Amino acid sequence: MLRLLSKPQFKRTIATMVDLVEQSKKLAAYKAVDENLKPSDKYIGIGSGSTVVYVAERIGQLKRPELVCVPTGFQSKDLIISNGLTLGSIDQYCDLDVAFDGADEIDSQLNLIKGGGACLFQEKLVASCSKKFVVVADYRKKSPEKLGYGWKKGVPIEVVPSAYPKLLREFVSLKGKPTLRSGLPGKAGPIVTDNGNFILDVDFGEIPVEKVESLNSTIKALCGVVETGFFVNMTSKVYIGEENGEVLKIDSCSKL
Repeated sequence: MLRLLSKPQFKRTIATMVDLVEQSKKLAAYKAVDENLKPSDKYIGIGSGSTVVYVAERIGQLKRPELVCVPTGFQSKDLIISNGLTLGSIDQYCDLDVAFDGADEIDSQLNLIKGGGACLFQEKLVASCSKKFVVVADYRKKSPEKLGYGWKKGVPIEVVPSAYPKLLREFVSLKGKPTLRSGLPGKAGPIVTDNGNFILDVDFGEIPVEKVESLNSTIKALCGVVETGFFVNMTSKVYIGEENGEVLKIDSCSKL
């Protein structure tokens, strides 16, 4: 017989789930920093998202004043400052020792979907300037086979504003379902990125591992596309905080 939870029980259950997710993020972030931030490292990329909060927190605890941290957007800039770290910029420091970032979804070959926070171009720029790109995430972000299995909001694509009507048609021809990301309820009109562009979220359904790279290349070739939310063959290591309190570490050799 199905028993419905009382309102207090339901609230406690939700609170427990939230605590579990946050704990898994923190464990993954701390382990990633401890294992990948070397004594010789000086220039560090700091990504965006809820998991990176704990990355910046951990780096701040290390009390290494020689470190220069390069942000991927406004949120990570604020994290760097609030944790007492030295702020740099990618145009000043384009040769980074390591970059830490989160992900919206991770497939078995360590391809990523990123851009849920609309910082995908800056995130990819910082990652591409890093000798080592380390991703931290909680257990909800793992995809057993295909991107789009768990992340149902579509692939974020940053586009030039004047090109978005043309691109809407072209994504439909690629069997995608594009949506211009809205700023509502906080802002009337579309989301505008730090670079002054729009975001199209394009639902391609579940994308097999072997098709991610070719789809990414096809999208990148469209006039008006600034960058895609696919991160292909970029990830050095992934740290995933599991439900049981352990941290799963995967590198580019072992894969999921």
